[in-house]
Amino acid sequence: MSDPRSGDYDWLYGDPSTRPAGASPTPRGDDLPPPQLPPPGRGPSEPRDKKRHPFRWILLILAVWLIFLIAVPVWAWGKIARIDAEPEGDRPADQPGTTYLLVGSDSRRGLTAEQRKDLSTGNDGGGRGRTDTIMMLHIGSGPSVLVSIPRDSLVPVPGVGTTKINAAYAYGGPKLLVQTLEQTTGVRIDDYVEIGFGGLVNVVDSVGGVEICPKEDLKDKDSGLDIKKGCQTADGKTALAYSRNRHTYATQDIQRVQSQREVIGAIGAEVRSPWTVVNPLRYYSTAKGSAESLTIGENVGPISLARFALKLSGVMSGDGLNCTVPLADFSVRWDRQRALEFFGHIKNDTTDQIGALCTKDGLPKR
Repeated sequence: MSDPRSGDYDWLYGDPSTRPAGASPTPRGDDLPPPQLPPPGRGPSEPRDKKRHPFRWILLILAVWLIFLIAVPVWAWGKIARIDAEPEGDRPADQPGTTYLLVGSDSRRGLTAEQRKDLSTGNDGGGRGRTDTIMMLHIGSGPSVLVSIPRDSLVPVPGVGTTKINAAYAYGGPKLLVQTLEQTTGVRIDDYVEIGFGGLVNVVDSVGGVEICPKEDLKDKDSGLDIKKGCQTADGKTALAYSRNRHTYATQDIQRVQSQREVIGAIGAEVRSPWTVVNPLRYYSTAKGSAESLTIGENVGPISLARFALKLSGVMSGDGLNCTVPLADFSVRWDRQRALEFFGHIKNDTTDQIGALCTKDGLPKR
């Protein structure tokens, strides 16, 4: 066989003298340029990496934010004070649902002399103090119920006799107060939550103040309150004075418990605001202020406390019943028949049947 590279095919295999006019040279393998390799450290996937780079930063930021949201309450949980609030002896049997006791004590614990003067709290005489706020929150299968109990209510205090209910705390602390309420109402108290004067101020200031809406000008030297009527933002000092004031009202303690619920509801609204979570400084200060302000029963767990806070806020915003214990008159004497029926529904978790027994001032609907 003849060599195909000879003769008429010389032009194809590299003899330029035999290449037809206008024909493009066809290089042989050994004439081809060396392949172009990519620079070290770069490869075909680089364009894709560039596109994913910003997304990775977003994921990192979200991960850090999520860790922050979880870490802050875990840290705050360790700062909450605990106390044994379970009385000894006979108690009501377990009941359906969960009933919390919320106490706003007038304890000056943790306040300096300057702070006591600024807040117009005076001294507590070195004693345990009394309770300016007493509320029971029941959570169950029906509507949640928040009931205020005026501190001047006359009830039998075990081992003491018939006296104002807030004296039970002064005589025997949380245990005697819980025992007094259980024996008076027949309702078992499952969890205990307490906040003091300084605590209320801290919580309000941590959320940037709360809205209150007095219907008249109020000035009271005992609480240090001096405000005009109309809706306004109150700082911690003003909110405390507003919730303590009673002397400027004709109905005194009856109106005071309503003011206390107004302040608590306003705090709940601020805490539940999306801005609390979006703003890291506010989120941190709210958690810190709340944790340093609370004293809870030794049996209260983090889930139970979180549920309490959410339900309390929900009731104050209209998702539940907001009541004062049934009263016979403005002297805050309980209406025995209506009160027994009211607390019977809480005992049996039939809060959907409370109906007209729930009023804001405790008096029968007219």
